[in-house]
Amino acid sequence: MTPFLDLKTINQQHRDELIAACTRVIDSGWYIGGKELEQFEQNFAKYCGVKFAIGVANGLDALTLTLRAWKEIGKLKDGDEVIVPSNTYIASILAITLNNLKPILVEPNIDTYNLDPKLIEDNINSKTKVILAVHLYGQLADMPSITQLAKKHNLLVLEDSAQSHGAEYQGVKCGNLGDASGFSFYPGKNLGALGDAGAVTTNDEELARTLKALRNYGSHEKYKNLFIGVNSRLDEMQAALLNVKLKYLDEETEYRRNIAERYLGGINNSLIELPKVDSCASREKKHVWHLFVIRTKFRNELQHFLMEKGIQTLIHYPIPPHKQSAYKEWNELNFPISELIHDEILSLPMGTHVSYEEVNTIIKTCNEFKI
Repeated sequence: MTPFLDLKTINQQHRDELIAACTRVIDSGWYIGGKELEQFEQNFAKYCGVKFAIGVANGLDALTLTLRAWKEIGKLKDGDEVIVPSNTYIASILAITLNNLKPILVEPNIDTYNLDPKLIEDNINSKTKVILAVHLYGQLADMPSITQLAKKHNLLVLEDSAQSHGAEYQGVKCGNLGDASGFSFYPGKNLGALGDAGAVTTNDEELARTLKALRNYGSHEKYKNLFIGVNSRLDEMQAALLNVKLKYLDEETEYRRNIAERYLGGINNSLIELPKVDSCASREKKHVWHLFVIRTKFRNELQHFLMEKGIQTLIHYPIPPHKQSAYKEWNELNFPISELIHDEILSLPMGTHVSYEEVNTIIKTCNEFKI
């Protein structure tokens, strides 16, 4: 069996260093807001090329607290509109509605699965204040076009970088392509903790300072609360583990790119639509392949066929946000591109747990599929 994801194998290669990091934290007697967090924030900020990284409890909080901080600073208010792709994971939407802001769903480009800049401007009005650009599956959204629109209309740009650690455009990494960026370090991410974890990156000192208070009950100084905050702190243990794994992120990303190159060059079946990478990708834009997502009109049949051959696949994601029960008021809306994507996508195994021999078997099996 080739599993879709094998976290035990992925983390086993760093086992000794991870155990040493855990031991160091245990022996320190300091488990919240200490040197490990400070070190990781510095390391991750440097990696992304930004001034500040603020560790939080998870990726959803990274997005939610950034929008909340902009409200506290006075850049947003209740009822303001946030443009967001209609095919994203629901966390992107939750961050907006949890702040009493209004999501404006915009269809993606069918080739990249990311926001279509041609459709963004049609949805901008006097209430629009933010573009939330999701770098889905590890490929950057069209940030040059998005930031140009944002500048033209005086909008904030929030990157959802939960799946795109290390992706870059002209040498600039995600996390440094907008006004702020939310990252998830969920265990299955390219840079994954051994539990929930997240961070916000930004070059805005006021935003960083506000976020540091909001994540800590609204307080910079114990018992003095500036805001109605939350408890969303990246703890010392997860920070220490992330410090270990960050060192290997670029190397592991290259392995993902090698697998993707093999898939793209080897799968040749008219029933399977391969992912498309922006034409400038080889020169300017680097995909990090968090997921390798194919499309087929025969998804159930292909998934069953692959499983019979010992290849596990997953669907990211089966139900678009506007069809979720959580947002019943949207259930009758029509987003045909998103609905097509959600009906046809299938993710193949991707990551350092997959051997090149297994990749060859997956390619051969995909090519053998027929109806």
